[in-house]
Amino acid sequence: MKIFSGLLFILVSTLVSTMACYLPPAAAEIQPDNMFPRVKMVTSHGDIVVELHRHRAPLTVKNFLKYVEAGSYNGTIFHRIVPGFVVQGGGYDAEFTPLTTFNPIPNESGNGLKNSYGTIAMARESDPHSATRQFFFNSGDNESLDPSTKGWGYAVFGWVVEGQSNLDAIAEVESAPWHEATGWQDVPVEPPVLLRIEVLPKP
Repeated sequence: MKIFSGLLFILVSTLVSTMACYLPPAAAEIQPDNMFPRVKMVTSHGDIVVELHRHRAPLTVKNFLKYVEAGSYNGTIFHRIVPGFVVQGGGYDAEFTPLTTFNPIPNESGNGLKNSYGTIAMARESDPHSATRQFFFNSGDNESLDPSTKGWGYAVFGWVVEGQSNLDAIAEVESAPWHEATGWQDVPVEPPVLLRIEVLPKP
C-alpha cells in the first residue's frame, strides 16, 4: 500500500509539473526584471512596436499587460481618430460593443513623461483615477493632456519605437463628424483594427 501511495504521489507530481510548463503565467508579471518591455501591435495598417516604461508607470504598464496577456485587445478597433491629436482604441469590438474591464487604476500622469508625439497614454473619464483598458497614441505634442496646476493629466506609459509611419497612416483615416449609431464624434468611417498584441522577447 505504501509503495502504491508513493508511486501515485510521484505520478501526480510529475503531471502537475508537466502541466505547469504549458500554463500561461496567469498572475505573474511579464518580464519582471525588464524595465522596458516591448509589445508588437499587429494592426490592419501594419505593425507598431511600443516600448513600455515600467520604471515611470509601473501600475499602468502592469494593467496594460494584463489585458495583453488575456488576449483582450485582440480584434478591437481604433474608435476615435482626431488628426494631429489622438488615435484612441482598446475598448470596443467591431460592433462597438464595450468590452470587459478590470478594476480602474490610479493615475500616474505625474511620472514626468509628457504627452508628446508618438507616445502612448491611458484614456479615462473625468474622474482622474478611472482608466481601465482604453489607451491612445498622441498624434501631436499635446501639452494640454499633461498634469498642471489645474489638475490631473493623462498617464503616458510608453512610446512607439518602430512602425510610426503605420500609426501615422491610421491617424489619417477619415473620421465622421457624427456617428449615428453611437452619437460619438470623430469615429472613423472604416475603423482600423487592432488584430492582436504580442509581447516581444526580452533583448
